[in-house]
Amino acid sequence: MPPTRRAARRTLAAKDVRVFTKGSPYKGYFRIDRYRLSHRLFDGGWSAPMTREVFERGHAVGVLLYDPDRDVVVLIEQFRIGAYAMQPTLRFRRRVSPWLMEVVAGIVEKGESPEHVARREAREEAGCEVLDLVPICDYMVTPGGSTETVILFCGRVRASRHGSIHGIDAEHEDIRVHVVPSARALVWLDSGAACNSMIVIALQWFRLNRDRLRKRWRTRAKITRRRA
Repeated sequence: MPPTRRAARRTLAAKDVRVFTKGSPYKGYFRIDRYRLSHRLFDGGWSAPMTREVFERGHAVGVLLYDPDRDVVVLIEQFRIGAYAMQPTLRFRRRVSPWLMEVVAGIVEKGESPEHVARREAREEAGCEVLDLVPICDYMVTPGGSTETVILFCGRVRASRHGSIHGIDAEHEDIRVHVVPSARALVWLDSGAACNSMIVIALQWFRLNRDRLRKRWRTRAKITRRRA
């Protein structure tokens, strides 16, 4: 058993990292950066120099689309190469298709706000106009090896009666839209049919906040109609 060291009473931050070299050994659809670094230890000393690779995925915005008047959520389904590549080693308790059920999401481009991305992706991927946005949370996806972050919203929409096919051909998108009763979406969550981090986090939050959302958005809609 290694010896116990006394922890210093301090908060560590980005300034407590020393980067000796940084390069990008791979640049393709995504990028991999390689760092040579050391960082301050909890007892006040410094770690030995180490090499770490980081997957530069970009930063994403996700939005769970919800129609409070019909009590339905709008989800999307599309092919994911990662879900396909993991098939031989998958250890989930249920079978998972490479076509995943997801919430609408997209990468933040230079100069875009998270809210703009949420509204743009809702139009492109689901054919929906977002009428209002409520923040859910911000989180790091896999900080042990990637810089990717997600800013997650819930967006009020007027959902169509039926699903449809969307996506941008130049980006090889083939996206099927599902208009799902809220109760059914939560069954998918509990059964594992919804099994990627973004949809799990969004639907768990939705389960806790569904009644508050309906009250907020349906009340606001009534006030708008009266003023009109």
